[in-house]
Amino acid sequence: MPIDFRKELNEEQFQVVAEGDGACLVLAGAGSGKTRTITYRVAYLLERGVPAENILLLTFTNKAAKEMAGRVTELNGAAPQGLWSGTFHHIGYRIVQRHATLLGFASHITIIDSEDSRNLLTQVLKDEGIDPKARKFPSVAVIADIYSYSRNAMISVEEAIDVKRPSAFGVATDIANVLRVYETRKRESGFADFDDLLCLWLKLLSEHPEVQHRLSEQFKYILVDEYQDTNRVQAKIIQKMSAVHGNVLAVGDDAQSIYSFRAADIANILDFEKHYVGARVFHLLTNYRSTPQILAVANHVIKQNERQHKKELLGILAPYEKPMLLRSDTAELEAEKIADSITRLRRLGHKLNEIAILFRSTFHSQPLEVELTRRNIPYDYRGGQRFFERAHIKDVLAYLRAYTSTKDSIAWHRILVQQEGIGLESARKLYDRLKQFGSVSELLHGDAGLEVEKRCAGGWAVITKTLWELSLHHENVGTMIRIIKDQAYRAYAEHEFQNYRDRLDDVEQLATFTDRLTDLKSFLAETALQEQNRGKTLAGDDKVVLSTIHQAKGLEWDTVFLINLVAGAFPNERALLEDGGVEEERRLFYVALTRARKNLYLSYVVIGGRQHELMVSPSQFIDEIDSNLIDNENKSGSSEPTYSYEPDGTTDWRKKSFLRSV
Repeated sequence: MPIDFRKELNEEQFQVVAEGDGACLVLAGAGSGKTRTITYRVAYLLERGVPAENILLLTFTNKAAKEMAGRVTELNGAAPQGLWSGTFHHIGYRIVQRHATLLGFASHITIIDSEDSRNLLTQVLKDEGIDPKARKFPSVAVIADIYSYSRNAMISVEEAIDVKRPSAFGVATDIANVLRVYETRKRESGFADFDDLLCLWLKLLSEHPEVQHRLSEQFKYILVDEYQDTNRVQAKIIQKMSAVHGNVLAVGDDAQSIYSFRAADIANILDFEKHYVGARVFHLLTNYRSTPQILAVANHVIKQNERQHKKELLGILAPYEKPMLLRSDTAELEAEKIADSITRLRRLGHKLNEIAILFRSTFHSQPLEVELTRRNIPYDYRGGQRFFERAHIKDVLAYLRAYTSTKDSIAWHRILVQQEGIGLESARKLYDRLKQFGSVSELLHGDAGLEVEKRCAGGWAVITKTLWELSLHHENVGTMIRIIKDQAYRAYAEHEFQNYRDRLDDVEQLATFTDRLTDLKSFLAETALQEQNRGKTLAGDDKVVLSTIHQAKGLEWDTVFLINLVAGAFPNERALLEDGGVEEERRLFYVALTRARKNLYLSYVVIGGRQHELMVSPSQFIDEIDSNLIDNENKSGSSEPTYSYEPDGTTDWRKKSFLRSV
């Protein structure tokens, strides 16, 4: 039975589906039925006799590809045989594998995963005489990230280092040489890594015009989902694949372009009409997700960006409450207030899995996690690990555990192998010697007699210096954590992790949270209870969602709390220094706003700092919102007195255990 496209689609969607020949840019606002429009366009082409093998549908996730293919099958009554639908990398694999010999490979290309890629890089480093653990040289994971960024952004390794890891610029020539050897090794072995799939695809199209022409003839209709997330390589691939016919339907929203750190280039969608002369632009602006009040705030915020396609979302849902601005004194009180609100919503019949707490950076979630755990409110941390399960938090806790006991073999092995020059076997030998000491104090006063191999001496010195400093400042847990961070962990993190700044931010958040704690052993005991209580909070599927905004893109909930909206946190302080950084942060804020269907809470605090001694300002994004568009909660924090300012300028907090009876 033929599909009644006019009945099934709104006017905006129908225009795209029925008139989407040639080069077309579809600016699809949040909640406007983007996926529906793409799948109906494919169904429309099939119904009008276009062979499925002439259609190419490119997505960014396997989930999206399967969802769209499934919907097309439902619409057409049968799976379209021959339809090419998948991620860029999946389609790239199919194409380059078919043309392996043209690309200089044998009959088959072996795809290596990220682990194999890192192992090969490690071997190259060793063969080039570079110690992978040498602190002056980035870790294998960081080098792999630099390499990936350079390939996808189509820039030199040196340029990628300047963007991703400026501190490594002194060894940029060495890194570039290592990566040249890495590429040679891959080619000699017939290997291709994940990024090669796109680069080889583009190379095939660029160097073999007969293949380009044949592929363009085959794929007469090319549809691209989430076009704002494409990088330069992907954009060039699409241009070359459509060279014969020019039928490109690029669907996306520049207002949701938030992945520049992965080399996504917003210029691809902003300059679409320059790359495709005569292209038509369609708009999907009818929003089916959020209330008019939420959309009014989102529209007002994104208008502040200069570099964009101007548009405004139009709501069709019934009017509801305005978004609410929440003001709390501190992050801990913010967590209490949000937990109170969740409890109230739960009593009113709201499902917990329809409530989300979103934040700019991972370390912002820590006070919320503690508070939700204390109240036994189950939560699901999306796209990552809970705060106390993160490797870098466990690393820092391992130093504290090692400080309290020479018998904690797990903690000692963990901190030993992080040091330059100390491997697994060296760590085992060192621990066998140091565990003979009854306490860390004995160890520090008697380690002159501890036999340490020459290559381990530097790393061992870092540990003993750190332990000495801890012994001098053992009266404050927060101070101890900062000593660990600055004396030992910072150098390790900078060497080892691409996202070392975020990890160090997490550690600082832990230090801030423990600044008022004086009993180290009680603190360690209570953190150990986190795993035990985790089992309680994970029972069932009805859980509050905690997520970074990046992880939340494409999702939606009835109620959204957006937390820690303060200057320096959102927009991210580093973004202020980057070209276009503030506008991307504003787009990220816009994405967060448009995740909410009914209830939206914007939360900020006014007191920050290590000892809660600093007044902080609300995010500039809050200041940009017309005050008439939001309701402002007039209460500040909990009604219960929580602190008082002392004459000496310190803050006297009520006595609480770390997790308050978790």
